[in-house]
Parts: sequence; C-alpha cells; structure tokens
Amino acid sequence: MSMAKAPVMEDKELARQADRARLLAVEMVNSLGLGYLGQVLSSAELLTVAMGRFLRTGLDRFVLSPAHYVTGVYAVAAVLGRLNAGALATYGRDGSELETIGTERTPFVDHTCGSLAQGLSVGIGYALADRLAGSDARVVVFSSDGEMEEGQTWEAAIFAAHHGLSSLSVLLDCNDSQVDGPVSSVTSLEPIAAKWEAFGWEVFEVEGHDIGSISSAMTVTRDHRPRVVVARTSPTGGLEALNGSVDAHFIKMTDDLAESMTEELVRRIG
Repeated sequence: MSMAKAPVMEDKELARQADRARLLAVEMVNSLGLGYLGQVLSSAELLTVAMGRFLRTGLDRFVLSPAHYVTGVYAVAAVLGRLNAGALATYGRDGSELETIGTERTPFVDHTCGSLAQGLSVGIGYALADRLAGSDARVVVFSSDGEMEEGQTWEAAIFAAHHGLSSLSVLLDCNDSQVDGPVSSVTSLEPIAAKWEAFGWEVFEVEGHDIGSISSAMTVTRDHRPRVVVARTSPTGGLEALNGSVDAHFIKMTDDLAESMTEELVRRIG
C-alpha cells in the first residue's frame, strides 16, 4: 500500500480556490434554505484537484457517482472560471441547468448516477472503450465511502483489476457521513485501504484536505492497475461554525449560520 506525500509548498492558491468553492456553496445552499452542503465541505480539495489539475478538457472522462455532490462540481467550475458565477443564482430553481442533484443534463461531468454505487461500472465502460479505441484518455470516478456498502462497487472493482484498467482512477471521499448518520455506525468498512488493495488496486491513502497529497496520488507514476485515492475528509470542512458536531450531509440553513461560515471562510481565504 502506498502513502502519497505532498509536493513542496506549491498548492496554496489551489487550496484557496477550494475554500472559495465552499464559500459559493454556502451561498447556494443558503439561497434555498437547505441542501447538500457537507458534501462540498468534505470534497472541495478533491474536486479542485480533479477538475483544475488532472482532467484534460475534451479528452478525459469524469464520472460523479453520488449525484448529490453536484453542488461542489458547480462551485469548483465557477472558481476555475468555467462557469459564470452569476449562473449560480439559478441553482435549484425550476428550469435551471444547475439542479441540486445531478441528472443526465448536468454540466461538467460525463455521467452522474441517481442510484448510488453505479459510477464505477460506468467508468469501467469508458476505460474499456478508450482501450479499444487506442485512446490515452484517463477516467476519474468520484465516489463516496457510503457507496462501499453496495455490492456493485466490489463487483466493478474486481473486474477493473482483472482487466488492468490503469487509465481508471477512483477518488473516494471518506467523510464518514451518510443520510442515516456516520457511515461507521451503519456498516463497518475499515480497513478501507486494505480492502481495495486486496481487490488488486493501487492504493493511495491521503489527508483529503491536503492539495499536495491529492495531487501526488493522482499524478505519481502508475503501474498496470487501476488506482484509488482513499481521501480522509471531514463533512464540516474544518469549519468551527459547525462546532465539529454537526453533520452537514443535508443541512437546514439559517442566515446566522451562513454568516458565521462565510466569515470563517473569508478569513481562511485571506
């Protein structure tokens, strides 16, 4: 099992972009009064690295397996300049392209799934198609730890390793959060990294809020196996405004809470 190490002090601006994405997400969710915020708080760095540093526009494929993470995709697209920030004002409104849960219309991703745990199977399809076409395209599947409770995840993992799909990477957000409460209280998944390794994958276990560690895990010289980046994250994104005790998986927002989170994020961005 490999442990990714952060590059030398080169990622501060990308880290600020991740917090800018969190700030936009707070505004978006607050505009509706409720929504999926914890997903953005936990995954902002993962999505920023994938969309801002790794995926090549027009060539590589991006699969968002848990569709309720799509708020983070919109926010990161906005901070990267790929989406007019003004469009975020339509988030969750009738007729908007920016829906609160991803669908077949969702921009910036090649596929998103309504039913959880299907994304890896889709990513495998893309990777196999690219191999047959002689393409050097890469496929990134963004997934969540709760999806590891689903059998389809492991059927797909076995298949990908058997076929040596080295163009395939999984970004696994291990934030220990799902709708029923902490994942660890619903189904014991540990040791997560060892499970993937046993299924034949190249495994990198990282601190999921560290831009450098994520980047290293995504770009280090690969062997002939698919890779998974097991990212340990927090569903509060380290925000003191949430007191470390609130799971923001689906949160009811108040103006006071939004203001507190906004002030904290503005200080962090600097």
